[in-house]
Amino acid sequence: MLSSLRTDLAAESYDRLRCAGGILTGLSTRSETVCGADVFSVEITDEQAAARLGKPMGHYYTLSLPRTPGRGDASFADLAAAVASLIRRCGVPEGRDVLVAALGNPDITPDALGSLCAGSVLVTRHLKQGGSALWQRFASVSLCRPGVLGTAGVESAAQIAALCEVVQPGLVIAVDALAGSEVSRLCRSIQICDSGIAPGSGVCNDRMRIDRALLGVPVTVVGVPTVVDASAFGEEEGLRGLFVTPRDIDSAVRACARLIGYGIDLALHPSLSVEDIDALVG
Repeated sequence: MLSSLRTDLAAESYDRLRCAGGILTGLSTRSETVCGADVFSVEITDEQAAARLGKPMGHYYTLSLPRTPGRGDASFADLAAAVASLIRRCGVPEGRDVLVAALGNPDITPDALGSLCAGSVLVTRHLKQGGSALWQRFASVSLCRPGVLGTAGVESAAQIAALCEVVQPGLVIAVDALAGSEVSRLCRSIQICDSGIAPGSGVCNDRMRIDRALLGVPVTVVGVPTVVDASAFGEEEGLRGLFVTPRDIDSAVRACARLIGYGIDLALHPSLSVEDIDALVG
């Protein structure tokens, strides 16, 4: 049954393959501590390994959260720094625009991670174009909130591709809610990868992939598992197609969104502190 559960997390796919005694060539893993937080990385280096794990080739970093991190928590600054460090590992271009894409449906709480994160992202492109010396130490950052296909009538990937023609970024950072297969990971893990994303894939609603092949620039994806396939809890017919989310999803998704937003800001504007971002985003 577990092998049929869908997950967006490479760490879960790896654990499942390892427990099943599958062949583990073509990939490497590592456990480490980054800014005091536990990180498990999976690097998929060939197409056969990608097919076995059901994930494209690339680097996948899973940051474990001890609990849902509020801004007032003593660990918030370190966790935001860890997110920033992993984003930088995926590559941040010097002197190039960065486009942050806040994916998902803001009207559905478990899918609102991207939209909520957008409120903590420092948008600076228009300010830098003004020529003021005040903004010289900031990166040039744009933000888009592409609507989902059902509300916009246009694929998110197509909307981002069109905006890339205007902005000409050197990097796209996409933020989206993910699906997992382990309840313990719900709003307790952040995955950062450089392989792109197919929005909705974890809940059997695959959309057009947002990746380098489509956009022509590197794509870093930051996501949090907010739902788990209900089939993990039993084999009853009624569980098929159902997804479970935590009772405190409202506060949990807001906390994770803010942490990711601050992490993006620290990655793109390394001279800033968490306190600086507090003052700038309000």
